Amino acid sequence: MEEPQNEKKEEENKEQAKKEESEAKEEKLVKESEYLELKDRLLRLAAEFDNYKKRAAREVENSKLLGKAELMKKLLPTLDEFELALSVSKESKETKGFEMIFSNLIEALKSEGLSEIETNGKYDPYKHEIILTKESEEKDGTILEVVRKGYMLNDILLRPATVIVAKHKDESPNKKSGEEK
Repeated sequence: MEEPQNEKKEEENKEQAKKEESEAKEEKLVKESEYLELKDRLLRLAAEFDNYKKRAAREVENSKLLGKAELMKKLLPTLDEFELALSVSKESKETKGFEMIFSNLIEALKSEGLSEIETNGKYDPYKHEIILTKESEEKDGTILEVVRKGYMLNDILLRPATVIVAKHKDESPNKKSGEEK
């Protein structure tokens, strides 16, 4: 009689073992899915933090550049006055000293990214400001004279060059003869 009970117990034990095994598998699957979810979240957070660091570094660089630009804008009238004073002063020892100081100042500003706007050739509305047009033999839009120099700091326009541009002379004889009639 004990044999059927042993068999029942063995069967119960087998069923219990199967249940435990299936629960262990389920638990393992849950743990694995949790692990994958946490791993995914960690990777996303790491990428987000990396993007934040890059964005913050760009913002710091832009702030530095804008600070430089503001300072250089404030210095431009002083540079103009310095240059004007040197152009009208007589040759003397003092003048040579001021020329050297001016040269050193310009070199220091250039090393920080300041550059003079090109004024050779044709008018560029993004870099030049027209204050006058003169009739000339030159093509329309050719820069004839620079009234005030323009400057850029890297790619930032600090001040456009103020220029006088050519307006081609209209020499049509028909127009004159038409007026006389």
